[in-house]
Amino acid sequence: MASNDKHTARRLRTNYLTTIISISLVLFMLGILGLIILNAQQISNHVKENIGFSIILKDGIKDVDINQIQKSLDAESFVKTTHYIHPDTAAAQLQKELGEDFIDFLGFNPLLPSIDVKLNADYANTDSLTVIEASLLQNAKIKEVFYQKDLVSLINENVKKISFYLLGFSGLLLIIAVALINNTIRLSIYSKRFVIKTMQLVGAKHSFIRRPFVLAGIGNGIASAFLAIGLIVTFLYYLQKQMPELIDFKNIELYGALFLVMVILGIILSWISTNLAVRKYLRMDSGNLY
Repeated sequence: MASNDKHTARRLRTNYLTTIISISLVLFMLGILGLIILNAQQISNHVKENIGFSIILKDGIKDVDINQIQKSLDAESFVKTTHYIHPDTAAAQLQKELGEDFIDFLGFNPLLPSIDVKLNADYANTDSLTVIEASLLQNAKIKEVFYQKDLVSLINENVKKISFYLLGFSGLLLIIAVALINNTIRLSIYSKRFVIKTMQLVGAKHSFIRRPFVLAGIGNGIASAFLAIGLIVTFLYYLQKQMPELIDFKNIELYGALFLVMVILGIILSWISTNLAVRKYLRMDSGNLY
């Protein structure tokens, strides 16, 4: 008899842990999706702000004129950063890429001084770049404004497509998550179907029978949510070490709101699924329990 009690207790503990781990993994996936959605704009801006153009300056331009052009660029709203490239520096980079000394072959350095400009995200589109290019070319000391028009258009199109696909994937994952949590809890309640029916047969009210299961389900939901939050915090810490420009821990309110939603979601889904599962076995005939 004692052996049976130990076996039953072990099965209950295993079932309890399996339920919590399963719900935690589902909430973890939803939390990661929430992080992607919350940081989608920041990720999009990061991609767009890597778009830029090069201003090719005319030969023989004075250092004072270069400094003046760079300072005026830094003051513009469309500019995020500027970087001046000396002809000698550009030549050294090109020699490294080509693997040969083209200056010795030509007898002179054909490269001109230039300024690399990185754009703010709002201006990283072909329309804005066309206006910026026309404005800059009015300066007599600027020879050319160079950027890859096709690449700019492609990046903006892909950002829009990814946003659309992300929205669809979010809805699909939410449906899958609800189904997984529901099935996990139903399997947990299934192992206790005889206890439910026994309580019903001795005259216990439905609300009395449901209460301990619902409370246990809510407890499982809370425990699962905190476990999932712990996994996400660990994941965020690792990601921040790898890509600090994408993860910003300064916005604590944003992450706090996400974690609160995860706890609420864990409680609501567990409560609804437990209620539905217990109600199913309360309505089922005794002969159908086997």
